[in-house]
Amino acid sequence: MILGIEHSAIASPDPASLAQWYVDTLGFVINYRGSTAFFIKAPNGTMIEIIPSEGARGENTLKTPGLRHLALTVGDFEAALAQLRAKNVNFLSDPAESKGNKTVFFTDPEGNILHLLYRATPLP
Repeated sequence: MILGIEHSAIASPDPASLAQWYVDTLGFVINYRGSTAFFIKAPNGTMIEIIPSEGARGENTLKTPGLRHLALTVGDFEAALAQLRAKNVNFLSDPAESKGNKTVFFTDPEGNILHLLYRATPLP
């Protein structure tokens, strides 16, 4: 039956530029380049497809209905946070820690919400 999620997709007015931002800022690689879409791959093998968008973007907040964010897991939260700060990403929150887990929310250049996450103990 279902094995898992192979990728998530983001619709963008400029897929090439957004894909390159994920490469330059977050360390993804362009895994596949189609005629209009890009698949970018994180170091752990997860992928995001970036496709051309149509129409105007609606409201996108931490509580807007629908897909809320993409969570990006890291082994060294402080180092990843410092790299993001050095690259001047747009943070939506201050870093927080609870039960050994560390988080912060930020956006890509198009306003898609990303969640930097370190878990002291992985979920079961």
